[in-house]
Amino acid sequence: MDRITTELAAALVAQLRQTPPDTRLIVGVAGSPASGKSSFCHRLVSLVNDSAVPGDPAPAVLVGLDGWHLSRAQLDALPDPRLAHERRGAHWTFDGPGYVAFVQALRGPAATVVVKAPTFSHALKDPAPDALAVHPHHRLVVIEGLYAFLAIEPWRVAAELLDERWFLRVEEAEALRRLVKRHVETGICPDEETARQRAEGNDIPNGKFVVENMLEPTRFIESIDDPVMAHELV
Repeated sequence: MDRITTELAAALVAQLRQTPPDTRLIVGVAGSPASGKSSFCHRLVSLVNDSAVPGDPAPAVLVGLDGWHLSRAQLDALPDPRLAHERRGAHWTFDGPGYVAFVQALRGPAATVVVKAPTFSHALKDPAPDALAVHPHHRLVVIEGLYAFLAIEPWRVAAELLDERWFLRVEEAEALRRLVKRHVETGICPDEETARQRAEGNDIPNGKFVVENMLEPTRFIESIDDPVMAHELV
């Protein structure tokens, strides 16, 4: 994937040069769980920023959709708290309206507006409000997340404001392999059997939901292992 990532970064740099200086270029990157979204986006943004003139501020910033997770307290307040915690990661356990408001704010005057976004604290297991700032010099905003461009309300409003909608595709069997490995290595699950049950009961269904309910992507990207990025895709 490193080759295509490099090519796409170069294309974004060229596209930025054609974009008015007071306008942001917004790219949404979605894909099934374990499709390699995070690794791809970190590499993409890094390559774009490496192209900047020495001394100039970084032109690109990465925003993760994880920041719009509902907090555990908010999950507790839902009609079925137990189900909400079990299915944390499903689209209805996110702050969809908050995400929409963020993308709408990005469409404000880029030369003057600082837009704040939440991040997700794995230590606290909850969102950290306003922890990330998108500054005027961030003319390229890459938004990474499973539901970056859902076609259902309220998500559709944000999806239609994106300049690009990129979807990473991965075979279900490969996604399952990566998920089991990830859940065990990160300590989420104690063994492979528990990890498989978690993946098949939550992650895989979430991925299928996205494929069935996303706004048409402007580009599909095949998630494949390669010597440079293979170890990062899980």
